Amino acid sequence: MIRRAGKARKLQRNTIPQNCTGHIAVQFSPADMNDTPHDLAPHAPARTRVDTVMHALRERIASRALAPGARVPSIRMMADALQVSKSTVVDAYERLAGEGVLVARRGSGFYVSGHAPPLALADLGPRLDREVDPLWLTRQSLEAGAAVAKPGCGWLPPSWLPEDSLRRALRAVSRDAPDALLNYATPLGLPALRQQLARRLAQHGIHAEPGQIVLTDGGTHALDLVCRLLLEPGDTVLLDDPCYFNFQALLRAHRARIVSVPFTPAGPDLAQFERALAEHRPRLYITNAAIHNPTGATLSPAVAHRLLTLAGEHDLLIVEDDIFADFEREPAPRLAAFDGLARVVSIGSFSKTLSAAIRCGYIAARAEWVDPLVDLKLATSFGNAQLAANVVHHLLVDGTYRRHLDGLHARLADAMGETLQRLAHRVGE
Repeated sequence: MIRRAGKARKLQRNTIPQNCTGHIAVQFSPADMNDTPHDLAPHAPARTRVDTVMHALRERIASRALAPGARVPSIRMMADALQVSKSTVVDAYERLAGEGVLVARRGSGFYVSGHAPPLALADLGPRLDREVDPLWLTRQSLEAGAAVAKPGCGWLPPSWLPEDSLRRALRAVSRDAPDALLNYATPLGLPALRQQLARRLAQHGIHAEPGQIVLTDGGTHALDLVCRLLLEPGDTVLLDDPCYFNFQALLRAHRARIVSVPFTPAGPDLAQFERALAEHRPRLYITNAAIHNPTGATLSPAVAHRLLTLAGEHDLLIVEDDIFADFEREPAPRLAAFDGLARVVSIGSFSKTLSAAIRCGYIAARAEWVDPLVDLKLATSFGNAQLAANVVHHLLVDGTYRRHLDGLHARLADAMGETLQRLAHRVGE
């Protein structure tokens, strides 16, 4: 049975853990030399400097500031940070390697062992040094100038976007479809674009008829409509940790309760995910199955199948935000493809690949949810942007969008290669 949220209450602007917006920098300082384990007896012998270095690293590994597989600071960097000798750091690293906490790689350095103990959900609570308001962060990302870095937004440089192609498409639409300049859209949205989207979804293994696709004014609008349909105030929603920060802001507007699950290179930590299902009985899970924001990871088929099994067992619904789908050269597994749009709703938009000003997104959902979604769309926005939908359709059918993506893939590959080289150089310093 589908549930709808009631009248929204006044939005509360509380703080949330910053780990839902990106990674936390790992820092060491001489103050770490004074840390004392809680279980250290009052009259226990003083720790040696080697013990102190080991303790500082163990603390960061336990708190996930250094994740399994991460390279620990170089011997020189650690010695400078803690104001100890290099030989002290070498001794500490060697002992930790002997304990299995670190792994030594010849010519590369020391890395955190992949066999770290599981992170408990209780450890994910807010810390005083990691608090941030997601609505403040959203405002800052929109108000800051182009020169300001905006990690977690997933925005391409404006120079990478097809400005000239957009100008030509706008002229063509104004000439060939003048109604798009003046009139409201039909309830579901432009039929020709929905047909194109159905074909594109099929390339990812998602079979949706055009009548199962609802056009929206971007991905955020799509997610808002889904939340209006499926959530009631107080419902619990699972989010990845880290996740896209505006998920937090939107769910706060719907007065949902948020539970975070650690995200791994293959998808959510399944043990923690299953525990969250049992303890919190969530209504919804929101994720990026491909090119996850901000980690860039992609869901593995094994994790996808297990997630869907758990969703069926616990009556969980899933929203798959596929906004970065077109950044892929080869389609990755999709939850909506495995599920057949039974428990999974697929949403996406063209804001990241074409233009943030072209507010054109979509929802692909099971047939019985389409009319309620359309009702909510009409009640809250009286439709979607007809002009934007026509521009996107024009770029899809004349081949411009495909050529743009080909160039985009090449630029992304080059940028990734350059970034990896810079990181390797920095790590080797």
